[in-house]
Amino acid sequence: MKSFWDKRWFIRVVSLLFAILLVVYIDSTQTGFVTQGEPKKTRQTASETQTISVPLQVSVDTDKYYVVGYPEKVKITLEGSNALVTSTVNTQSFRAYIDLTHKKTGKQTVKVEVSGLNSQLSYTINPARVNVDIERRKSSTMPVQIEYNKNAVADGYDIGTASVDPQKVEVTGAKGEVNQIDQIVAKLGLPNGINHSYERQVMLVAEDSKGRQLNVVINPSTVRARLPISLSHKKVKLNLKPKNEDSNKVYSVTAKNDEVTLYGQKSTLDKIKKLDVNVDLKGIDSSTVKNYPLVLPKGVARVDLSYVQIVIKVKSLIIKFR
Repeated sequence: MKSFWDKRWFIRVVSLLFAILLVVYIDSTQTGFVTQGEPKKTRQTASETQTISVPLQVSVDTDKYYVVGYPEKVKITLEGSNALVTSTVNTQSFRAYIDLTHKKTGKQTVKVEVSGLNSQLSYTINPARVNVDIERRKSSTMPVQIEYNKNAVADGYDIGTASVDPQKVEVTGAKGEVNQIDQIVAKLGLPNGINHSYERQVMLVAEDSKGRQLNVVINPSTVRARLPISLSHKKVKLNLKPKNEDSNKVYSVTAKNDEVTLYGQKSTLDKIKKLDVNVDLKGIDSSTVKNYPLVLPKGVARVDLSYVQIVIKVKSLIIKFR
């Protein structure tokens, strides 16, 4: 028996066992001592809170009902382990919704619910309840009207018939809203002083008889609106009208160009048979050639000549006495 305890290998085994037990004991009692692998584990289990905005979905029979009044998004505050919160925020593999499948029509307050969240996470919703208005759904096909400011078009230019493509659209919404629609409008904003045809993609709005915008869905939501703007033209003779003549002189006035081309609104040009030119003879004592500006009538945008050359011949009267 004595020789058994004296064996060198036995002493070494016992010493090793004592050393292992000592390390385990110190590890379990010293809270400030951590192994190399523990910092990562600590970070994964640390608690964290994050708030994110998520779309609010609606569970309802969309073929029969139309819902308004609820917010587009709600805020969800998540609390749990760092890794789980981060993963949930990044993937957003859950949804916030209101269940209206068994609700009656009319205005009411409903609870916001969440599905798809890990059970180890705690959460709060803001707002927790929302107001909704559930109404019967209605769809209707309506023509599109176009509106624009005529005063934005340059003076003298003709405005043609405005057009939109498509000419009709489908409107869907709560029955009460759809029934109030007076017109579907494409409001074409024109640049000031525009003098050419204008075409743009324009958003549509639904308005009631008082011009108030209604909450409905329009499909398509935009149309291509076009406004033709043109300039008519017409050649007219010049009508020279001398004034301030000297009674002791005889004048002869002729224009080097006896007609000009006017550009403007067709309705205005149709009324113009000739263009008057005032020829002021004051102070002219001898034959000469002078330039006289052309004054445009209202509704005429421009003329091909800004002035006209007038040839003026002057003769003095000879008075004979008997």
